[in-house]
Amino acid sequence: MKQPIYQRTVADLLEALQVTEQGLSEQQVQERLVKQGKNVLNQQQTSSLLQKFLAQFKDFMIIVLLVAALIAGMTGEVVDAIIILVVVVLNAVFGVFQEAKAEEAINALKEMSAPNASVRRGGEIVTVKSEDLVPGDVVLLEAGDIIPADLRLIEVASLKVEESALTGESVPVDKSADQLDTADLAIGDRTNMAFMNSNVTYGRATGLVVATGMQTEVGRIAGMIEAADETTTPLQANLTQLGKSLTILILIIAAIVFGMGMWRQTESLVDMLLTAISLAVAAIPEGLPAIVTITLALGTQRMAKRHAIVRKLPAVETLGSTDIIASDKTGTLTQNKMTVEKVYRNLQLVDAHKQHFQQTDRLAQVMILSNDTKVTTEGLTGDPTETALVQYQLDQDFSVDQLLSAMPRVGEIPFDSERKLMTTVHPLADGRYLIAVKGAPDELLKRVTQIELKDAVYPLETSTREQILNTNHDMATQALRVLAFAYRIVPDVPTDLTSATTEQDLIFAGLVGMIDPERPEVEQAVADAKSAGIRALMITGDHRDTAAAIATRLGIIDKGETDAVITGAELDDMDDATFAKRVGDFAVYARVAPEHKVRIVNAWQRHGKVVAMTGDGVNDAPALKAADIGIGMGITGTEVSKGASDMILADDNFSTIVVAVEEGRKVFANIQKAIQYLLSANLGEVLTLFMMTMLGWQILAPVHILWINLVTDTLPAIALGIEPMEKNIMRQPPRGRQSNFFSGGVLTGILYQGLLEGVITLGVYWFAITYPVHSAANLAHADALTMAFATLGLIQLFHAFNSKSIHGSLFTVGLFKNKFFNWAILIAFGLLAATILIPGLNGMFHVTHLDGHQWATVLVASFLMVVIVEIVKFFQRRVLK
Repeated sequence: MKQPIYQRTVADLLEALQVTEQGLSEQQVQERLVKQGKNVLNQQQTSSLLQKFLAQFKDFMIIVLLVAALIAGMTGEVVDAIIILVVVVLNAVFGVFQEAKAEEAINALKEMSAPNASVRRGGEIVTVKSEDLVPGDVVLLEAGDIIPADLRLIEVASLKVEESALTGESVPVDKSADQLDTADLAIGDRTNMAFMNSNVTYGRATGLVVATGMQTEVGRIAGMIEAADETTTPLQANLTQLGKSLTILILIIAAIVFGMGMWRQTESLVDMLLTAISLAVAAIPEGLPAIVTITLALGTQRMAKRHAIVRKLPAVETLGSTDIIASDKTGTLTQNKMTVEKVYRNLQLVDAHKQHFQQTDRLAQVMILSNDTKVTTEGLTGDPTETALVQYQLDQDFSVDQLLSAMPRVGEIPFDSERKLMTTVHPLADGRYLIAVKGAPDELLKRVTQIELKDAVYPLETSTREQILNTNHDMATQALRVLAFAYRIVPDVPTDLTSATTEQDLIFAGLVGMIDPERPEVEQAVADAKSAGIRALMITGDHRDTAAAIATRLGIIDKGETDAVITGAELDDMDDATFAKRVGDFAVYARVAPEHKVRIVNAWQRHGKVVAMTGDGVNDAPALKAADIGIGMGITGTEVSKGASDMILADDNFSTIVVAVEEGRKVFANIQKAIQYLLSANLGEVLTLFMMTMLGWQILAPVHILWINLVTDTLPAIALGIEPMEKNIMRQPPRGRQSNFFSGGVLTGILYQGLLEGVITLGVYWFAITYPVHSAANLAHADALTMAFATLGLIQLFHAFNSKSIHGSLFTVGLFKNKFFNWAILIAFGLLAATILIPGLNGMFHVTHLDGHQWATVLVASFLMVVIVEIVKFFQRRVLK
């Protein structure tokens, strides 16, 4: 097995790459460019607007509707064909509009790359385009640089690199040029490596290019994004299955009706063909794609107002079925900025906000003076750990500018990763000098001989030293990054400013514990997710103890629940089958790599769970794409993570996810209501025609069915899509991947409600024939057909009120809360009544005027639908309890 780069010596690598520290020759560069190619990531091909538009017509339901429109047009039903085509085109336009908003993830990765690099070639330092780098190039780095390729560091001077977008760690990593002996190190532990697209925050270094383009760690992630399959959302799967089932059923019924009509010879061949086609067109819920699209689009608007921006419409509904939210920690659960949380002073550990400093306090002075933070008019700049110390004192109303002016730096020993200390020298008012030291507690305490307690200095006893170390350990287990502070007062600036001469006989001043704090709203959001039956997971590049402590604070795991924490290295020891069996045991994943995140998502998906993955870094992109719904961060997120996401949080607020889940559940519930309404109404129409044909009665004409379908399948159904949210929607468990639009009693409702509509309509027709107002047979039949037509239309409008809730009573969900619904019913009723009441129109529709008794019969019969369904719902609720 080939030895990892970080385990190899610099000399070995220089020899292997056939280069010296003076760099490559121009000839070598050109040869390697031809062989290796440019230092760029693969450009992902993007489809044109026309291609995106045409892609919308691949949906099975859309294909069925296009066929129906073709048949309707060929048989003379031009109006219905036009209506169907308009619906289909609008649906495609909505889809293209949403998908055209975002940039592609791979192309965004390219935009992140450094444009130029400083390299040593042939002994001379030159600036070249980053895309022209090749393996073996010697790159010079300094603070502020974007690292242009994967480098093995060969010379380091206090280098710190911010790798949070790649590793998930919020704190810049200290780098060194030392060879590492440990095998299988996570990216964040490869301290002698610097990775493409990371940022240098401090220090200088020289590095040897060991990988370019798609061979880099970022390139590997780009390849994972490119290779990831697009997941089919539950909504898309449900609609496809619904379309197939309906098509088969409709064709069978239409064929039976046509066959029975021809066998009875009550109608001509052309009339029965038109009737069968109109029945098929009427039975297909042609408004469903538009209703789904409009409901989703309105959902996206509501979510955008609440800071959740949806890139793909089906993602709205997918959120509603989410079982698992796998969240990146840095910048998502936490604020991605270091904050002072605890202060240990005078042998007492207190919350930072309870500790107040005077201008003369040595601990406060050391925190500010042994610090490279720059105080500018635009804020603080520098290492996040150091800026946190200064910001803390500014928040304490400490006069930082005054201290820096009174005690300027006159000497320093910069931080390095070996001794883990930083020291600065400053003049005091009495002519002496203050040596201010900060660093790792265990290293600093080796150089401490005294301790300051309440402004007095005492010798440091062994027991006291142990107490400090124990406190340091306790703070570390709470996910705090601990720094120790000490000082020494000397008469003169040491002539030989070295660690041996300066960092000795120090006076201990205190410890400070810092943390990348959790977002204040996240704990409640996690609790809300739990109450909704959704499991929250935390996935991070941080160390195990840090990850466990943060997860405990957020309520993701209980205190002491260490078995629920697993590292990337432990995950590597499991094969996919074993991990899939045990995936439910883990809630926190620490020190993970990008491929681990994809494995986590896939393992849950193998259990049939709908997985949402949040993230903001480049390292999150493959998992964001693999998840059922990828959620990117709008503020701190990289363009790569945004491009791979289905939804973006504009405020980076984890609680917005819970809001989005709530909205997704509402969207699904409303689409389900619309489907129950549409299919039960259409079933009522089909059964009415079928039974009239079977009984040999004069059947409703195609124009009757198509007009009822047009009036009742549009505005009322769309209005159901924007119904207000029902109570306790977030206290129900997720419906899961296996559920569909017919789950939860919807199929039963469609069947009995459709049958009920058909029976009531047929009953009105029978009553009108049996007890005619006119003695003439032709007038009696005309009146009966008119009453059946009015009943079939009106009963569906009454049934729309039933459909405001699948199981809830009409009187508890609110009769008139939805103003658009009320107007939709009134307009639909007006259009239906106009065909009977307005002279001229009734002739076109072959209907007659009805008298008061006939209208009363129609109204009473139609209202029976509300009464019967309410009774059934009452008993359903009793059973569900």
